Parts: sequence; C-alpha cells; structure tokens
Amino acid sequence: MKFSPVAVAACLALFISPGEAFFPSSSRQQHAPRSPTEIQSTAEASTASNAVTATTPKKGIEKLTLDIVSKLRFREVQRELEARQLDTSGTFTDMRQRLRHVAVTEGSDDQMAQKQTNGSEKVRVIDEEALNNAFQATGIVFQDIVDPDSEYRNLITEIKSLSEKLHWKAASRKLKKLVQKYGHASDDPRIIPEEVFISTLRAYMENRLHGARAAEPARRAMEEMVANGHSVPGDIANICIKESMGYEVDGTHEGFGGIDTALAMLAAVEVSKEPPMILDETYEKIIATMATEGSLDDSLQLLREFVVEKSRTPSLKLFADVAFACVDGVNDPEKVMTSLIYLKAAGYDLDNIASTVDGRRVLAAGVIAAEKIDNVGLGLRFLTAASKAEGCAPDKGDDLVASLSPTSQRACTIIHRNAIRKAVQDNSWKLAVRLLELMLERGLKPSPRVWTDVVTCCAKNEKSRKATALLMDWVQLYNAGRAEKPPLRMFNTVVNACEVCGEEELTIHVLDSMKETHKTDGNLITFNIALKRLAKQGNTRACEGIIVGMLQGNIEPSVVSYTTAIAACVADPKNSELAVEWIKRMKSRNVQPNVITYNTALASCLDGTLAGTMRASTLASDMVADIRKQVDSGIIEMDEYTNIIPNFYTRTLARQAMKQLKSNWENGDIDKAVAKSTVRVPLLELVEFLKTDLATLAAKQKESITGSKAAPEEEEDDLETTVSEVDEELEYSAAISTHRAAAV
Repeated sequence: MKFSPVAVAACLALFISPGEAFFPSSSRQQHAPRSPTEIQSTAEASTASNAVTATTPKKGIEKLTLDIVSKLRFREVQRELEARQLDTSGTFTDMRQRLRHVAVTEGSDDQMAQKQTNGSEKVRVIDEEALNNAFQATGIVFQDIVDPDSEYRNLITEIKSLSEKLHWKAASRKLKKLVQKYGHASDDPRIIPEEVFISTLRAYMENRLHGARAAEPARRAMEEMVANGHSVPGDIANICIKESMGYEVDGTHEGFGGIDTALAMLAAVEVSKEPPMILDETYEKIIATMATEGSLDDSLQLLREFVVEKSRTPSLKLFADVAFACVDGVNDPEKVMTSLIYLKAAGYDLDNIASTVDGRRVLAAGVIAAEKIDNVGLGLRFLTAASKAEGCAPDKGDDLVASLSPTSQRACTIIHRNAIRKAVQDNSWKLAVRLLELMLERGLKPSPRVWTDVVTCCAKNEKSRKATALLMDWVQLYNAGRAEKPPLRMFNTVVNACEVCGEEELTIHVLDSMKETHKTDGNLITFNIALKRLAKQGNTRACEGIIVGMLQGNIEPSVVSYTTAIAACVADPKNSELAVEWIKRMKSRNVQPNVITYNTALASCLDGTLAGTMRASTLASDMVADIRKQVDSGIIEMDEYTNIIPNFYTRTLARQAMKQLKSNWENGDIDKAVAKSTVRVPLLELVEFLKTDLATLAAKQKESITGSKAAPEEEEDDLETTVSEVDEELEYSAAISTHRAAAV
C-alpha cells in the first residue's frame, strides 16, 4: 500500500507541533548513554571547578566568559590556568575545557546558563506507543530497516576518498561531522579508526597545510586522534608542526597558523600513549620563531627544556637566531647572556665555535650585547674567543666576527674605542697600542680621535719610537685611502716627543713626513718646538733666524716663541743684552711678555756683571709697570702663562740679582749708596711684592673674577677638545722648560 506525502504529513501533524522534531538534541543528550571517557572528563572538570571556587586568582583576566575563553590562544590559556593554579597538562582542547568550567563557575556567563535553562523547558517526551497506535489505526506501519552504522561507515569512506584526492577542505568538513556525531564527546561515542585521522592529516601534510590555512584543522584532528587513544605518526607530527608556522615575523602566514597552533600540536602529540619522536629541527623552528616574534621569555624557557630536561643538543644556528633576536628585534641584550649559558650547557665551547658561520653569529650577537650594556671586557672576551678558532684560514675568527654585519662592526669599533679611552686614562700606553693594533688586525677603522689618543699617550710617556711608528702607520693608511689625514698638530706632538728623547733622526723623519703630507714646513707649534731645541743648545742666532723665517712666512710668533728665544740667552755665556732686546721686539709686535718671559730674561742677567745687574733692575722696573697696567685694566688672567703677576720664581730671581748687586758694590763696580737708592729699588719691589697694595688689589680682582665665573660645563668628549688640549700642552711644554731653566 502506498501513501501520499500529504497523508503522511497529516498524520505526523497530529502528534508534533510546528517547529519540533522527533528527537530534539536536548532529549537525545538526556537519555543517551555516556562513555567512560566522557564521565572521566566530567569528573576532572568538576574537580577543576571546585579548585577554582576555593582559589582566588592572583593574576590574569579577572572575569572570564565563554566568549573570551574561545578566543584565547594556547599560551594565553596556559597563563590563565597557571594564574588559577590549575593543571596545564593535556591537549589544548582539554585546557580550554578546564577554563570554560572556570568561566561557568565564576558565574560570568549568565546568558549561556539562561539559554540552557530555556532549552530544558522545551523538552517534550514523545509517546511512541500512542504514535504507533495512531498509525496502526490508519493501516500505516513504520519499520526502521536502515543500517544504523551506514552513516558512520559512509563518513569514513568519504573522508578516506577525499583525503586520497588531497581535497583537504572537504575531508576536514566530513571529519568534523564524524567527530561531532561519533566522537568521544558525542552522544553516540565510538572509537574512530586511526586510518581516518592519518589519511586526513596526510592530506594536510601533502598540501603543506596550504600555507598554514589547514593548521587549525590539523591541530583539532591531532587532538581528537589522541583522545581516541591513537598516536600521531612522527613524520606527520613533525611536518604539520613546522608547516603550521609561516615565515612572517609572528610565525603566521597571512594570518593563518602561528606559534600557538604549533605549541598546541606539540602538546597534543606529547600526551599520547606512544609519543612520536619530535625532531630537533622541529623544536628549533618553534624556539627560533618565538624569539623572532618577540616572545623571548617563552623562547628561552623552551630552549632550556630542550637542552636541560630533554638533554638534546640544538644547532648553533638556533643559538644564533635567538641571540640576534635579543639584540636586534626586542633589544633585550641581557638575555643574550642567558642563551649563551644554555649554549655552554649544550656542550659548545666559545673558543671553537667561530670556525662556523653560525658560531660567528653567536659571538657577534654577544659583542653587540656587550656594547649595549657597556661591558667592554666581555666584548673583548668574545672577540678573543673568536680569534682562537681554527679552520678560518686565510682569515681569522675575530676578523670575521667583526665584519659579519654593519651592526657587529659598529659594536666592535665602539668596544675598542672605549677600551682605548680607558687605557689612555690609566696612562697604560702599552695596552692602548695593543688595542689599536687589534682594531687594525680586525679590519676596523679607528677614528682620528682614537689615533690621537694613542699617539699622544705614547708621546706623554716619552715613547718617541712607538709614537713615530704609529704616526707613520696613520700616514700610510691615509695614503692608501683607509684613514683620514693626520692633523698637523699630531706631527708636532711626535716631534716634541722626539726632541725630549733626543731622537734627532726621528725628528727629521717626522718633519719630512709632515712636509709631504701637509705640504708645509709646519705651524706655530712646529717652530716653537724647533726654537726649544735650539734654545737648549744656546744657539741665539739660529733662534733669531727661525723667528725671522716665521715672520716672512706670515706666522706671527707667540709669547712662547719669544720666551723660548730668550731662553737661549740663559745658556752660557749669558746674553742679557739680547734678552732685553727680544722683549723690546715682542712689545713692538703687540705681544705682551708674561711672568715666564720676565723670569727667563731675569735669569739671563745673572752673569755676575754690573751690566747684567743694571739690566735686571730695568726689567724689574718694566715688569712692575706692566703689572700696574694689568691691574688698572681689571684683566687678571686665570693661568700663569698669560699672567704677569710675580710668582715664587720671580722673587727668587730678584733676590739673586740683589745678591749680585751686593757683589758689584763690594767689588767697587758701583757705589753702595747709589746702588741701594737706584738699582736695588725695583728688585726689592719684586721681592716684597706680596706686601704691597698692588698685590692686594691684584688678589682681590682675581678672587672676584674667579668667584663670578660660572663653573665650566663639562666639555664634550670629542676630537676638538682633545686637539685643543694637545696644542696647549705642546706650547706650554716649551714655556715650562724655559721657566725651569730660568728658575735654576
């Protein structure tokens, strides 16, 4: 007997109201048997819920909702569970389920609870017996002759077929349907065959997860596979985990996949009954990607587990990637040292790793980190370790580390510069020279400031040969286009050191190099140094010739030039007449004699003659007059080299001139009374200068100027400051030398 669809629908309408079905989902869930797995899961959730109720969260999201939980990533779920002191083991699905129970327990999802309550009120129990009687009364009898397992088998067959054709999207949808209907958490739980998951995962794998688009389906398939008691094969696990991370900075591919997905996969396969072997390269990609993304703490934590707990030996490339992520992307250089601790724990030796490119990258990152935290010694230690590595021929390991990248080259240059500066401050010329040599050996370019510091340090320590050698190296590099031109003042510094050390041949060599480099015979300081050498020899005519040559070359002699020329008059035989003439000449050129000039001229008058004594008296009278002019002008200079106020040496020389005058009158060269009333008066005024009103006024003016001047600001530590100091020291070294000669 056949019945029309209309008749069948009419009969059904007698028992079923519009909008309802035979077996509402809520009714099926209420009466369906529960699997042991589901019961165990429910018990665990209940335990977790009770623990949450008794524990107040210390950190994390204060109020969770189911919507928030569904959006949390793997590491975020872990942190929320840790904040509530809950278990963080198991798959991502298990951890998220625990957190969902937390959300429900905290009472933050009233809408969902209301929805569940409303759903339960709509449940109607169908009276199947009454329904059958009604159909029998009409002669209609329904018999369910469909195989209850047909849909289950059909889904499995379709999944396998689609997977073989690599139609991973369709296979994924079918697998999702299979899990929802027959998975361990469904109303009709069955053990889904292992080959279903494997075929689907291989479809994902063959497509390389379709640019990480299949990363989440693969992760869910792995978790469900483990929940069904199966183990994910090692090749599938490794490839899927690696392919789930793209090649963008955050480990995704156009927003698909990511580190959290990879970590969730890793967690899933590790809790299976027979965990597969996760390859080193898989762990390394996760660690390196996390570091590049900026999650340094997570990356270093996993690196520690990999090395310490799993006793594995990562590649140097991994350490290099992590170290460079610390100094380049996130800029947290101190964490580089943590990664180097794990490198040592893995069995690597810093003194040997520079033989490989990745090892040199590790050391370069260490140097960059040392520069950023201003640890000069540590940076030099890394470069020393690189220099010991074998297998870098024809180059050296430290040279290759320094030239690895512009960043490493800059860091190495700064570290050497700071080390040289410290050595110069400590007056350790040997160390400064060695560091400069290392800079050149490592292909680094010293700045003019570095060259100046080292050469000047050697010159100050009277190491004329080393200073000359360094200067010649500088000139050679300049000629080769690898350094800037050495300034003229550096030649003066070295010439002065050679003069002090009596190295006449070196002096000539440096002067010849100066002429070739700068196309000049020198500047004021150069001529002053030459004057100083001639003055020590007492060669007054040569000194006069140099000053004349300076004037002809449009170089105006300074007070140091004239004072040095006067110093030549102090040597035996003394020539006080020429000394006085030099003072007249310098005044005619508007160059004011200072206290050193007068002291030097007074020293030339101590020849035992009355003429010398008379010139000393005249010089004393002129000096007092100049002092009065300086005080009246209100200009009191701060340093003794431009000041004319008498000092201890001036008074000493005046006393010696007075003793010479006494000898003169005792020898009958001059009347005693006349000597005391005329010649002795200016000399006595110098001796007793501190007791005069003029000295008091000068002292007050100096004190006023000193007090009114603001404290000088700290000068910038640049080349111009150093150059000024070198020039000043060279000029005053000649003046000091003549000053001491005059004092004696």
